[in-house]
Amino acid sequence: MKKFAFTFSAALLLLSAAAAQTASGPAPAPPAPVANAVAQNSAFGLLKLPLSSEPSTQKAQQLLEQMVQALGGEAYLNMQDMEQTGRTYSFYHGESTGTGVLYRRLWKWPGKERMELTKQRDWYIIYNGENGYDVTFRGTAALEDAALADYLRRREHSLAVVLRIWLHSPGVVTLFVGEALAERRQTEQVSLLTAQNDSVSIYIDSDSHLPRRVSFIWRDDKTRDRTEEAEGYDNYRPVQGVLTPLSITRYRDGDIVNQRFITDTKYNQNLPDSLFAAAVTWDPKHPASAKRK
Repeated sequence: MKKFAFTFSAALLLLSAAAAQTASGPAPAPPAPVANAVAQNSAFGLLKLPLSSEPSTQKAQQLLEQMVQALGGEAYLNMQDMEQTGRTYSFYHGESTGTGVLYRRLWKWPGKERMELTKQRDWYIIYNGENGYDVTFRGTAALEDAALADYLRRREHSLAVVLRIWLHSPGVVTLFVGEALAERRQTEQVSLLTAQNDSVSIYIDSDSHLPRRVSFIWRDDKTRDRTEEAEGYDNYRPVQGVLTPLSITRYRDGDIVNQRFITDTKYNQNLPDSLFAAAVTWDPKHPASAKRK
């Protein structure tokens, strides 16, 4: 298997050096020809990324542009909300824990999501900004801290946030790492690193240019244990001009923890904010506090 000019370790060293340079002060001025090119092409492509003189960054930007084009271009980037239905499965130690649950997922940019579970949709979870709510027949409770932190961490490393926020944030370094296998496909890995040493990797199909996997690593604040989270995408189909994965698999340290099989997707439905509004009405630790809805 061919590799790019430097290994993943070398890429991380370059990423760290670039991030440190950003934190300590402005980067040196580029050579005149590149400076002129930047002046003439201050934002190119659908992602409107600045032209770079670094070959690895140029390669990464090219791959990201191809990926966005493959996903639907403007139709993908202009997606403001989504409604999905399907069945979700949970796993423990790689084994399915049941026959799956029907769900409806409502998503609205930025930072709003509603996950309705069971056929009757009598249990749902709402995420709005930095808050999370667990809604059942008992009432609305604040989502447990660990569950909310897990969701927010995954949201901040999601493809939508990386493309819409990370790429345009000061101090973010983007590099092409090399070829890799992901979801049983030959892919090309692009990694991004922030000035705060947070990173995410996108694995882009070498043939279709569609994203096959997004992964990131985090450490527990107390134990310092290292955990790798990843989300894999398969079975793409066009929906309203957007290539949509109908199979999504979530991993933790290589083990499957969740799978979703999507049966229907709709984009830009003008979902009202009221669908994502919630207020705490009871505390599970004090059941007597429950109020009738």
